[in-house]
Amino acid sequence: MNTLKGLCYLSLLTLPLSALAIDAGPASAQQQETEGWLLLQSRNKAASANPQAATAAEREMAMQRWLKKYKYEIPDLYDPDAGGKIKTN
Repeated sequence: MNTLKGLCYLSLLTLPLSALAIDAGPASAQQQETEGWLLLQSRNKAASANPQAATAAEREMAMQRWLKKYKYEIPDLYDPDAGGKIKTN
């Protein structure tokens, strides 16, 4: 019994060594594209030469639109009484 127990412990300890890691780097073309854009953004390599500034009127309109969203009540999306029933035996 002791030998069997030791063998089980040994096999459990070596189990993580058999796991394969995912290769580094992007897995698909879309992921490569996304990581490329994120890299440009983080290194500030794709910044526009023409800075875009909002006028005072544009900033005020954006602030009013942002404040307006707080006037509405958040609806209950998940009604516990709606939906099906679970049948038990």
